[in-house]
Amino acid sequence: MATKSLDQSSLEQIFLEAHTHNAWQSRPVSDELLHRLYETFCMGPTSANCCPARIVFVKTKEAKEKLIPALAEGNRAKSMAAPVIAIIGYDLHFYEKLPKLFPNAPDARSWFDKDEQTTFINAFRNGSLQGAYLIVAARALGLDCGPMSGFDNAQVDQLFFDGTAVKSNFICNLGYGDKSGVYPRNPRLDFDEACSIE
Repeated sequence: MATKSLDQSSLEQIFLEAHTHNAWQSRPVSDELLHRLYETFCMGPTSANCCPARIVFVKTKEAKEKLIPALAEGNRAKSMAAPVIAIIGYDLHFYEKLPKLFPNAPDARSWFDKDEQTTFINAFRNGSLQGAYLIVAARALGLDCGPMSGFDNAQVDQLFFDGTAVKSNFICNLGYGDKSGVYPRNPRLDFDEACSIE
């Protein structure tokens, strides 16, 4: 049986009418919804099911205040107003979880831990994929997103991932957006500017 296409309203919610949000309603985001978000986006594909993304959901006032100095000035107010700030990181020691995640290949660790460059490329690529899945899943679950990269990665790593092999990739504010803070959509490249069929 063929997989059915999503209806137009679903595509609009996830992609076509969705925007990056900069202003937020005061509605909270429950821990239960964050669990559901993870349980949804973690099902997206990664190489050998390596799942290197590690997420810190920053919700409390204390945790937000800890993060603020690491954010670019223009990102501070909107992040403080967001109900949740997700720090999307990637674990450079992701291969240690492969016995659980990819048990059908006992030698899977050796595919990824040959050298630092191989490990980094796979952790960063697959962690970035999972970060994108998080955005799509969040929108599908009714949340709005404000992804951004304007922050000091080294400072965030020290504050939230100290003593681990996790490095920050990007940040995504999550919540229920206030449409008054949405900018008009910028153009996208036409198909022929970005794609070819061979």
